[in-house]
Amino acid sequence: MEADFAQLRTFAAVLDEGTFDGAAAVLRITPSAVSQRIKALEQHVGQVLLRRTRPVTATAAGEAVMRLARQVSRLEADTEDALGLSPGDGNHVPMSLVVNADSMSTWMLRALARMPERHQALFELHREDEFHSTELLRDGTAMAAVTSVPEPVQGCTSEKLGAMRYYAMASIDFADHWFPEGITAAALRAAPMLSFDRKDDMQDRALRRVTRARLDPPRHYIPGALEFVDAVRLGLGWGMLPEPMLTDTTGMVHLAPGRPFDVPLYWQRWKLESPVLDSLTEVVRRTAREVLQ
Repeated sequence: MEADFAQLRTFAAVLDEGTFDGAAAVLRITPSAVSQRIKALEQHVGQVLLRRTRPVTATAAGEAVMRLARQVSRLEADTEDALGLSPGDGNHVPMSLVVNADSMSTWMLRALARMPERHQALFELHREDEFHSTELLRDGTAMAAVTSVPEPVQGCTSEKLGAMRYYAMASIDFADHWFPEGITAAALRAAPMLSFDRKDDMQDRALRRVTRARLDPPRHYIPGALEFVDAVRLGLGWGMLPEPMLTDTTGMVHLAPGRPFDVPLYWQRWKLESPVLDSLTEVVRRTAREVLQ
């Protein structure tokens, strides 16, 4: 499709603000002008792109157009910078990324802190399970993601960063009570287990690898990386903890010390020649090498 930049900017603004009036205020045009641009864009592609709900949401076709709108905006900004047309000081670059909680807690912030100051990058991080993170790439919300999905989303590239190593951990008292004879299938079926949230199936996959069976033990949901470690240490249940967070194992024991569970991580990003995305990719790649297997 031939892109009308004004229509694409307006389309993105409507989704960002959630209403036509909000987009009009941001773009400093009238709500009528916003409506006309959206109508013209929908007529051009021959499909409905927005659901007129509160807030406004994108249809499946709209998600594809949203991704295009984000990419065009990034290319415009890069071109202006290359031509010296950017305002200079205060011209910050917004970057929306998807990161799983364990990467965010162990190495991703260190990578972002290494971004060259000349880019003046401002980061919006979306926390999402590593097996579900590509959805925000697909709908254009994010320009890059740390994910366990190797197949690149359409319009993106994918490269392997390494693997996050996990160990099954429990408090000493918990292990003595629930696993006096080791991690048998019967004990794992009965012992309380921790999960990050209802999308988190890492413990379940570890169980299947050990027992070759689908078990459904009682579980707690602890949606915070540091809180998850505390829950293990306090004896609420057993859980899989990332190796970089095991610098202090006081009060905890390995349930299966010689059987780590490695989760491969990939870096997916928009397939654009963008200096700021290239710099981000380099610092992510370099930092991941220091932490991941």
